[in-house]
Amino acid sequence: MAKLIFFLAVQILLLAAVSSTRDDGENFARTIDRKLLGLHKKEKLTHFKVYWHDILSGPNPTSIMIQPPVTNTSYFGAISMIDNALTAKVPMNSTVLGQAQGFYAGAAQKELGFLMAMNFAFKTGKYNGSTITILGRNTAMSEVREMPIVGGSGLFRFARGYVEARTKWFNLKNGDATVEYSCYVLHY
Repeated sequence: MAKLIFFLAVQILLLAAVSSTRDDGENFARTIDRKLLGLHKKEKLTHFKVYWHDILSGPNPTSIMIQPPVTNTSYFGAISMIDNALTAKVPMNSTVLGQAQGFYAGAAQKELGFLMAMNFAFKTGKYNGSTITILGRNTAMSEVREMPIVGGSGLFRFARGYVEARTKWFNLKNGDATVEYSCYVLHY
């Protein structure tokens, strides 16, 4: 019994000595079991379509310019913040599925090209509370624009994939637009 107590005391002292050593920054990362994060499950491919409503006009715009363009001949250098509704169908008054939150910035000098950085934050149904993150180039005058999905949260944790954007409606007078986003998401 005395040997067991002595052995345990030595173990406790060794553990205390090792844990109190100075951290030199080498031990900030470690390998973990994929199962702890649910990564042992088979990946799923989910496809869904939403309609993105970019409203610049009226008393409650969902897109506001926070940085004007460098010149008034192109949109280059301009930055707009968005909190756009994502709906199930083209009409603005159809079922709201979530919000597109982020910004787009004029990133091309010779064409209408944007850097898009936004989260699709879902607020209804199975995906309520989940997001996908889109970060990519959007040449707005092209018929179809493809942008990558670079991540997600909730049911879309570790997401990757792409979206295809197609303009369904555009008002030349005030800049309001409705864009169809067809989303292809790989996730666990």
